Amino acid sequence: MKSCFVLILTVFYSQNLNIMSQIVEPKAPKKEHVFEEFGNKRIDNYYWMNQRDSEPVMKYIQEENDYTLDVMKDTEELQNELYLEITGRIKEREESVPYFFNGYWYYSRYEEGKEYQINYRKKSSLDAQEEVLIDQNELAKDKAYFALGGLQVSPNNKLIAYGYDDISRRQYKVRIMNIETGILFDEVIENTAGSAYWANDNNTLFYVVKDPQTLRTYKVMRHTLGTNQKEDVVVYEEKDDTFDAYVSRSKSGKYIWVQSQSTLSSEVMFINADRPTSELIIINKREDDHEYEVSHHNEHFYIKTNWNAKNFRIMKCSVDNFSKDKWEELIPNRENVLIEDFELFDEYLVVEERKEGLVNLRVINKKNEHYINFGEPTYYASLGNNPNFDTKTLRFVYSSLSTPNSIFDYNMETKTKTLLKESEVLGGFDKNDYQVERIYAIARDGVKVPISLVYKKGLVKDGDNPLVLYGYGSYGISIDAGFNFDRLSLLNRGFVYAIAHIRGGEELGRQWYENGKLLKKKNTFYDFIDCAEYLIENNYTNSEKIFAYGGSAGGLLMGAVLNLEPTLFKGILAAVPFVDVMTTMFDETIPLTTSEYDEWGNPNNEKYYKYMLSYSPIDNIEAKPYTNLLITTGYHDSQVQYWEPLKWVAKLRDYRTDKSKLLMLNTQMEAGHGGASGRYRRFREKSLEYAFFLKLLED
Repeated sequence: MKSCFVLILTVFYSQNLNIMSQIVEPKAPKKEHVFEEFGNKRIDNYYWMNQRDSEPVMKYIQEENDYTLDVMKDTEELQNELYLEITGRIKEREESVPYFFNGYWYYSRYEEGKEYQINYRKKSSLDAQEEVLIDQNELAKDKAYFALGGLQVSPNNKLIAYGYDDISRRQYKVRIMNIETGILFDEVIENTAGSAYWANDNNTLFYVVKDPQTLRTYKVMRHTLGTNQKEDVVVYEEKDDTFDAYVSRSKSGKYIWVQSQSTLSSEVMFINADRPTSELIIINKREDDHEYEVSHHNEHFYIKTNWNAKNFRIMKCSVDNFSKDKWEELIPNRENVLIEDFELFDEYLVVEERKEGLVNLRVINKKNEHYINFGEPTYYASLGNNPNFDTKTLRFVYSSLSTPNSIFDYNMETKTKTLLKESEVLGGFDKNDYQVERIYAIARDGVKVPISLVYKKGLVKDGDNPLVLYGYGSYGISIDAGFNFDRLSLLNRGFVYAIAHIRGGEELGRQWYENGKLLKKKNTFYDFIDCAEYLIENNYTNSEKIFAYGGSAGGLLMGAVLNLEPTLFKGILAAVPFVDVMTTMFDETIPLTTSEYDEWGNPNNEKYYKYMLSYSPIDNIEAKPYTNLLITTGYHDSQVQYWEPLKWVAKLRDYRTDKSKLLMLNTQMEAGHGGASGRYRRFREKSLEYAFFLKLLED
C-alpha cells in the first residue's frame, strides 16, 4: 500500500511539474533608455511601458495576466471557496446609523445583491416617509467602475450636488439635482476632486478642479446654477506645484474654507458663505514647516497648529482679529502626545489624541475633563459624524482586530456610551474566539517598534504558524488595528495577522514620522525587517511561513525590503507598489510628484538623489535569488501609475536567479488605486491574494 501511495504521489507531482514547465514566463522587450544625473547613468530598458494604450503595453499586460491565471489555475477552486466564504459574511441588507442635520435624518442602505448603496433621508422623524436621494446602483448601471464622491445638500434642503468617478482616475464629474422632482440640472462640472460645497444662497457652489496632466488639485472655482462650466469664476489658483488646493464648508455653515497644503506647510483662507462673491481672506500666510487647520464656532476660530509645537496644540482667536500674535493657547503641545483632530460643541471640546500609538478621546468642558475608556490593548477609534453644536452627545467610531466596526453615542455629561451598531458578521463569527496582542520589537538602533497581532484562541506559539506581516510607514499615516472581516479567512486557517507600526507613520508622535522620511527613510525598511525577525525569534512563526504585505507607499516598503532581505519571507504581496522612485520623482508631469518632495526628497538635489537612489526598488535589483511575489495594480491608477509594477516585474524576471519562485503580476484593467469598485467585486482580488499565501504553504 505504501509503495502504491508513493507511486500516486510521484505521478501527481510529475504531472504538476509538467504543467508548470508548459507555462512560459512573459518576456518584455528591452528598449534602452538612458538617464544621466549628477554624472551617473541609469539605464531603463522598460521606459517604453509608460505609453498608455499602446499595442506593446496592452500585449504585455495581457501576457502577464494570462501567466498569473495559468500559474494560479490550480487554486481556482480555492479562490472560489474563499470568495464565497468572505462574501458569505456580509449581511446583504445593511443600513448605516442615521444622523440628524438641518431638519433631516440621513442614512444609506445596501439592498440584497446590490453592489452599491442607496442614500436616503427622512424629514424631522425616523418614522417619516423615506426619500431616495441617490441610488448609486442606477448611476453605476452598465459601468465597469463607479465611485461616488461627496453628497452635499443645499441649505434649503431642496437641491443636492454629488460627484462620481466612472473611470477610476479620481477625476470626478459633479451633477446637481432637484431632490423633490429628481430632475438633473443641465450642467456637468468636469474634472473635479469629487465634492461641490454650497453657499447660503442655494445658488452658488464651490469646487476644486484638477490639472488634467498631473491631477493636482490647483484651482478653486465658483459655479452659479444654470450656467455652463466655462463661465465659472476662478476663486483661487495655487501656482506653487508643491501645494494642492482644497475647498470645504465650515461646520457652522458660515464660511467656505479654501486651503492650500503641501507636505509641511499650509495656508487657510475663507469666504463668508452669505456673500459668496466676496474676496478671499487669509487667516495666516504660509510659512515653512507650519501646518494648521481652522474650525469655527460662534465668535471664535479654533486652530490646530504645529507653530512652536511639534505634536500640535489647539488655539483660538476672535473671528474679527485672527493675526497669529492674537492666537490664545487652549491645549498645549506635549512631547509624548500627538493631537490629531478635535470636535467643537456648545459646551464641550473633544480632542482626538494619540499616545503610545493608540487614539484617546479627551472630553473637556469648563468644569473638568476625562477620557473615554475603550478597554482593549490595541484598537481603532476616531471621531464620528458630529454635525451639530447644541448637543451633549458625541458620536465616535470604534473597532479592534477582533471587534467589528462599531458606532457609539457617548453622553459627555453622564459619561455613558450607547452602542448604536456593531457591524454584523455572518457565518458563525464570535469575537471572543480571537486573541488580540500588542508587543514591541527592538529595532537595530534600539528603538521599540509596536506590533499589533490577532489570531484564533488556542494557537500555540511553537514557531510553526503562518503569519502575514503588514506595513505602510509613510506620510505620517498611522495604521490602526481595526477590524477586517475578510481577514477571518486567514485567521480561521491558523494564520497570525500582524501590523508593524514602523517609523514613517505617526503612531508614536510627529518624531516617529520625521525619523522615517527623507534622509531617514531607511528606518522604515529596517523596522519592518526587524519586526519580522522578532516574530520569528519569539516563535510566532518561522521563515518558511512568514509573509509580507504592503500597498502603495507600503509597496515601496515591500520592494525595498525585498532587495535588502530577498529570502526572509516565504512570499510578498505588493499592491499598487510605488517602486520606480527615481524616474517618477524626476517626472513632474506625473500625478503627486512635485507635492511629494518633502516626503521623499527632491532628486534634483544631489544629496537627496544619492539617498533615494540607494533604496529605490527598481534601481537596486541585482542578480540574486528573490522570494515568491504577487504584485497587483490597476490600469487607471492615478496615484501609482500602472507602469511602475510592470517595469518592476519585467526587470525582476531578467535578474532573478531562482526561477523556481513565483513571480506574478495581476493588472485590473477596470480599476485604479483602490482596486475594483462595488461591494462584492473587490473580494475576487482578495481571494486571489489569500490563495497565493495558501498555495505557498503547500510547497
